[in-house]
Amino acid sequence: MLKLFRAMALGVAVAAAALPARAETLADALIAAYRNSNLLEQNQAVLRAADEDFAVAVSALRPVIGYVANLGATWTDSRVSGVRVNTEDLSASVTLSADLVLFDFGRRQFSIDIAKESVLATRQALILVEQQVLLAAVQAYVDVRLTQEIVALRQNNVRLITQELRAAQDRFEVGEITRTDVSIAEASLAGAQAQLAAAEGNLRVAREAYKAATGNYPGNLAALPASPRLGRTLDEARAVALATHPSIKQAQHSVAIAEKQVALADAAMKPSIGLGASISAADTNDTVRSTLGLSMNQTLYAGGRLSALYRQSITGKERALAALRQTAVEVDQNIGTLWATLAIYVASIEASDRQIVAAQAAFEGVREEANLGARTTLDVLDAEQDLLDARAARLEAEANRYVAVYRILGAMGLLTADHLKLGIPTYDPEAYFNAVKNAPATTSRGKKLDGILEKYGK
Repeated sequence: MLKLFRAMALGVAVAAAALPARAETLADALIAAYRNSNLLEQNQAVLRAADEDFAVAVSALRPVIGYVANLGATWTDSRVSGVRVNTEDLSASVTLSADLVLFDFGRRQFSIDIAKESVLATRQALILVEQQVLLAAVQAYVDVRLTQEIVALRQNNVRLITQELRAAQDRFEVGEITRTDVSIAEASLAGAQAQLAAAEGNLRVAREAYKAATGNYPGNLAALPASPRLGRTLDEARAVALATHPSIKQAQHSVAIAEKQVALADAAMKPSIGLGASISAADTNDTVRSTLGLSMNQTLYAGGRLSALYRQSITGKERALAALRQTAVEVDQNIGTLWATLAIYVASIEASDRQIVAAQAAFEGVREEANLGARTTLDVLDAEQDLLDARAARLEAEANRYVAVYRILGAMGLLTADHLKLGIPTYDPEAYFNAVKNAPATTSRGKKLDGILEKYGK
């Protein structure tokens, strides 16, 4: 029975070893890029810091409670009626105070609104970074695939020219061609080997870029999946971009911040009313003193500083509005440029297909004519080079077309893990914000915050 189990286990192991290794897909690369990106992690921390700024602004609505404790000793050395007297007194007191702003013409609320808009703007900045990270992964994946195919082309070219060289040497030995034809083939082979070395170097460069984008070197990369679907027309793509692009949304939140800053600067020139209470006790007379009072304060003159800050806030609003309009122009221009570029690549692919067919026919014809003595070795090598260039151009055009689709997706603001349906847990900007938005009075992050950060591996 034991031998039977061993035999079964060995059979399973052999069968598993015989299975082909799972190819690494583009989705795998995108998931790895999202999970391993230091840039994303950095900007997620920036967003959490903005969340804490909101908590700081909320805390201004609450009273400030503190205490002061004093412990002192006094030594006195005096002379009374000719007699030196030394005395020592110890005293202790403690005061507990609380202060609360009751009314400040909305200054605290404006600060809260500014902090909230800053959080929303920072979230859009995080989406921009996410798009950059995912686009870099797409570019790296396509580049590795392209350079691998170019290397294969160059290797095949070296093999073909090697065969041509051997054929030329054989024909030279029987006197059909001259030594010049052999030298031409030798030079062509050396050039093909140099191009192969360059292609292999480009592949190594592409592998390094892939590792930087995803965190690991590429394995067995699967064929590219179908491109994501875009809008049917340029106008549709433009409409989506202007409505969803994170740069535009970020600029809109910046305008809202600037408007609130104008209101804050105006309120800063008005008075504020506060409530103060304290209770103190001292051991010197065993008395407890309590106080409660209202206070109102206002800066009447600050050398023109408050007026200057108000005017400055107005110019800040004008600047934010202009920046929003310019961002919309740039997004619109970018989507139009990328759409036109995509059309160029599609046309290049169609032209390359026709060029490959013609170059293949020309190469086969020239080689046949060379066998009959009607063509030279140089003619054959030139025709072969034309065919190689056409195939390489087709590969590069297809790679550029594929990446251009993702660039358009990014220009529309849709190049995100959620939109691509990668099927992985993504960073939830609401989770940390909801945990701290009420400014919890804790001395540490607490279990809830620790759980949120642990979820994302922080």
